[in-house]
Amino acid sequence: MRWTRNMKMSTREAITGYLFFSPGLIGLLVFMAGPILYSFYLSFTTYNIYEPPQWVGFKNYEIMLTEDPLFYKSLYNTLYYVGLSVPVNTAMGILLAVLMNQKVRGIRLFRTIYFLPSILSGVAVALLWQWILDPNFGLINTFLANFGISGPGWLLDEAWSKPSLVLMNLWAVGGSMIIYLAGLQGIPQSLYEAATVDGAGPIRKFINITLPMLTPTIFFNVVMGVLSGFQVFLQAFIMTGGGPNNSTMFFAFYLYNKAFKDLQLGYASAMAWILLLITLLCTLIIFKTSSRWVYYEGGDNR
Repeated sequence: MRWTRNMKMSTREAITGYLFFSPGLIGLLVFMAGPILYSFYLSFTTYNIYEPPQWVGFKNYEIMLTEDPLFYKSLYNTLYYVGLSVPVNTAMGILLAVLMNQKVRGIRLFRTIYFLPSILSGVAVALLWQWILDPNFGLINTFLANFGISGPGWLLDEAWSKPSLVLMNLWAVGGSMIIYLAGLQGIPQSLYEAATVDGAGPIRKFINITLPMLTPTIFFNVVMGVLSGFQVFLQAFIMTGGGPNNSTMFFAFYLYNKAFKDLQLGYASAMAWILLLITLLCTLIIFKTSSRWVYYEGGDNR
């Protein structure tokens, strides 16, 4: 009888839990799963909003892969951006976190100063950096001119346009810095004390203790950086318009142009699914290779 009462109580608790969870589940199905499935259907059609979708099968994918050179250009630009920005942001985030982990007076103020830029509006930041990187009267080139150095064309130079946006992306490195800082503060101090007894210096401690113990945090930030990198859009939309010579025409920006400028929503939907597959592939590669470099304390490193 007692067992029956416990079962009934557990059942009531389960039902209560599902009821609390149901609004989120319904919202997921209606506002996310529905549009996702509809976009998959649209990727096999031609659709311009004004007329009903017309089924064309794999034609959108065929045109994309065989007849659209800008598709490959935008994909290259995005891969270039991801391949450069993720390592740079990772290195800078770890460096700042190590500096902000020092026990000095006023360190909390410095942590706040470095973190605040990461919460500013993206449009405001883009406009600010558009002025900073202006080749004629921008802050950087004006500073370099004081030393007789002619600065690069930055956003107006095809060779410098993507590195300029990577440089701008460092503005928000404070977000990853905070996560690395949390990872650093979770490393047992006993490891450093034992290394000190063994005569290890700061560099050896960093290489043999800090980096291995920080690899789970690095893994998380790298995955998040790759996901956000493949969605880069705002910088090109506000600052360059995809130029010069389509050097900053990123995949998401090209998708936006196809959908809302050319009104080729079927083609844009096909591009979105290609982007999903590429992002998924890159993420799976990171996960598959993580066992070789991610160290979990007390685990089997799988």
